[in-house]
Amino acid sequence: MARAVLFDMDGVLAFTEQFYNQRRVDYLVGKGFHFDAVPDFSGSNDRAIWETLVPGDAGLRRVLHDGYRAYSDAHPTPWRKVANPDAVGVMRDLREGGVRCAICSSSYPELIREFMAATGTGPYVSLAISGQECSAFKPDPEIYLTAMGRLGVCAEDCVVVEDSPIGIRAGKASGALVCALAPRPGVSLDQGEADVVVGSLREVVPLALGSVGGKEVSYV
Repeated sequence: MARAVLFDMDGVLAFTEQFYNQRRVDYLVGKGFHFDAVPDFSGSNDRAIWETLVPGDAGLRRVLHDGYRAYSDAHPTPWRKVANPDAVGVMRDLREGGVRCAICSSSYPELIREFMAATGTGPYVSLAISGQECSAFKPDPEIYLTAMGRLGVCAEDCVVVEDSPIGIRAGKASGALVCALAPRPGVSLDQGEADVVVGSLREVVPLALGSVGGKEVSYV
């Protein structure tokens, strides 16, 4: 049985990527940019995204990024609409089974707090940590190792739930068992490095309540 399940947020607890991708494009088109298609940055982090969108000009990138923060405030994430409908029930069942839940996301801390408040997951979350609080983003395992340290658990007693290749790599590097949530239709992600792939977040509950130590997991 696991002692803790560490969840990524975007793409796992909330299906935000499509909304974020479109919001960035809408903002940049308003600033004179042109896109043949909406670029997909699923699994990436804020710094890498903006370095890709505005390469070679750090000053312009900083100005546009600051403007986008204000634009985002005016066009907030519709958390209840994009939330994984299984998130609350899964976290509740894990807590009732004696398993602690953590959110380990590259998103800004305020977005994690917004998600928990809007979805009602807050009471079931023992720890929420943002990649912005770490010295390195995923695929570096720092965020997961930090969470384990704060929870007082070891990697062998943890399940990491991710979706993107970068996040999966971070989970694997932490030493935990990594469960990948299969992407929704229309989204293509290489999840081949995960220990197990599940089609529904609900499948994490029997996975975590099985035997995790030594990676010997009972699949129910």
